[in-house]
Amino acid sequence: MAKAFQVDVVSPEATVWSGQATIVVARTPEGELGIMADHEPLMGALATGPVEIEAESGERITIGVHGGFLQVLDNQVTLITDRAQVTTDTTAAREVAAELAEAETEAPAE
Repeated sequence: MAKAFQVDVVSPEATVWSGQATIVVARTPEGELGIMADHEPLMGALATGPVEIEAESGERITIGVHGGFLQVLDNQVTLITDRAQVTTDTTAAREVAAELAEAETEAPAE
């Protein structure tokens, strides 16, 4: 069984998901990134799109995110995004991320 690590997906409004996971697959501007326990520390940009998490229980969680940042440090992965929503699958996560991006471009400037 794969070793678990802490994952937190946070937005300004709330913690979208938090728990123990065995793998996280996220997208960066440079491509897809898979993270497992004992991953080297890193910090990088998070691309708009789906983030896939396999929870320690075996459940697969897919979250549509609208950009942000990713940090891996001491077996803890933190994804900080301005908008995120848990979805049922990767296709739905892509649609949610696209809707979040579209909503931002339509928002009036302050």
